[in-house]
Amino acid sequence: MKTDTPNRSILAVAGVLMQMALGAVYAWSVFRIPLNRTYGWSVSQVTVAFELAILVLGFAAFAGGLWMRHTGPRPVAVVAAVLYGLGTALAGTSHSLTMLYLTYGVIGGAGLGLGYIVPVATLVRWFPDKRGMITGMAVAGFGAGALITAPIAQRLIAAVGVSRTFMILGIAYFVIIMLAATVMKIRPRDMRPWLPRY
Repeated sequence: MKTDTPNRSILAVAGVLMQMALGAVYAWSVFRIPLNRTYGWSVSQVTVAFELAILVLGFAAFAGGLWMRHTGPRPVAVVAAVLYGLGTALAGTSHSLTMLYLTYGVIGGAGLGLGYIVPVATLVRWFPDKRGMITGMAVAGFGAGALITAPIAQRLIAAVGVSRTFMILGIAYFVIIMLAATVMKIRPRDMRPWLPRY
């Protein structure tokens, strides 16, 4: 066994944690009323930021998949960490809807899409013997992100306000995804990590 062969269980944990950070986007409902009260924007106007992020996610995921074919998952994950973390953090400095849409919707959404494709595509290659299980874990991690983030965000908003909450969460997302990115790599074709010797 090669000494630099990663433990695929670590890859799985990293992938799920990455998906949880990305899935936090679905906790957006927690921010609607605080943004309405802080800046006077209507709930429908605030919701556009989330809708834009999901729209950009789709295009970015497609681009990320193509990019991964040439560079592997790590560079894509690193850029995803920067964009998603930065977009979320900068949303806390947005004092206009245009800036909110640009930061959270476009920048954050691009990071979401690039990041989403990384664990899904990478883990399936490391777990060809358990494709259904690993795909389910990755998707479940994405879904669990909102369940975990929503109560945390609510407490933060009550304690430090909505703007600082965005900044804190943006930094947290960046750290989590960046750490996950460090272990993301393509499985060499001659490597069979599902065999007992691994």
